[in-house]
Amino acid sequence: MKSMHHRKLILLCSLTLLAICAYLGYNLPSRWEYALHHRALSVLAIMATGAAIAVATMIFQVVVNNRILTPSVLGLDSLYLLIQTLIIFLFGSTTLLSVDPILLFLGSTAIMVIFALLLYHFLFKQEQQNLFFLLLVGIVCGTFFQSLTTFMEVLIDPNEFQIAQDIGFASFNRMNLDILWLAMVILLVTIVVSMRYWRYFDVLALGREQAINLGVSYQKIIRHLLIIVAILTSVSTALVGPLTFLGLLVMNVTFEFMPTFKHKILIPTAVLMAIITLVIGQVLVSQVFTFNTTLSIIINFVGGVYFIYLLLRTQKKW
Repeated sequence: MKSMHHRKLILLCSLTLLAICAYLGYNLPSRWEYALHHRALSVLAIMATGAAIAVATMIFQVVVNNRILTPSVLGLDSLYLLIQTLIIFLFGSTTLLSVDPILLFLGSTAIMVIFALLLYHFLFKQEQQNLFFLLLVGIVCGTFFQSLTTFMEVLIDPNEFQIAQDIGFASFNRMNLDILWLAMVILLVTIVVSMRYWRYFDVLALGREQAINLGVSYQKIIRHLLIIVAILTSVSTALVGPLTFLGLLVMNVTFEFMPTFKHKILIPTAVLMAIITLVIGQVLVSQVFTFNTTLSIIINFVGGVYFIYLLLRTQKKW
């Protein structure tokens, strides 16, 4: 069984390399140096975003013990869109485009992390925290942020409305090189910190009562894991934009492809799955649709179809 898991991981690594090579080398124009450099930066962004979303979603589903919920229920994606739209509403799109990208990136990430920390602080003050109440508050806040964003979009100039709409779609083509390197450093540090908790995941997946009975400091570890989820989600969203459906799609495919409960195997599998999905999606956007659509639309379409398939299959089992 162990060798089978290793073979599957090697297969995924090979598919990842093939997909990246195909994206980098397929249909290069005459000025191939510039195109190859631009595509290489996109690949780095894809790897960083895929790793962040995969690890964040895996940790979050361990915490809530549910394979359907993703970190987007906390409302961080909606908060990111609200921040960008608020800048356009108050100061105009010219200000948003002229602000230092690093400052805007750090500011958006900091606001989302602070919001998550405040949410966790007030909801985890009591000894007997209620995780489902945390999810409920996150959904309410996300809906509130979406409503405010829509309200401001209705009031702003139609030309600036288009810019605000573009922000709502993930893009690997609007990044600054300095933002990319900074985001990768933050992501690597956060993932390395999260690795110290990976040994608890197999126990936490059994549920709260079982984890406590087995000697896990449940409340402390859960709080730290939720903060890690907030940082990873915030950085990935601020880097390329919201990719709401990616986590759900990648996690369910990962559990289907790698039928094991060992998270030290599931996490790298999910990361590779996310990278493959994003690379293939970017190839479709650039080569097939010639940038007439966005990556988030493709992922949401595929993820929605797969989600319906999961529901129908589960219904047959019932």
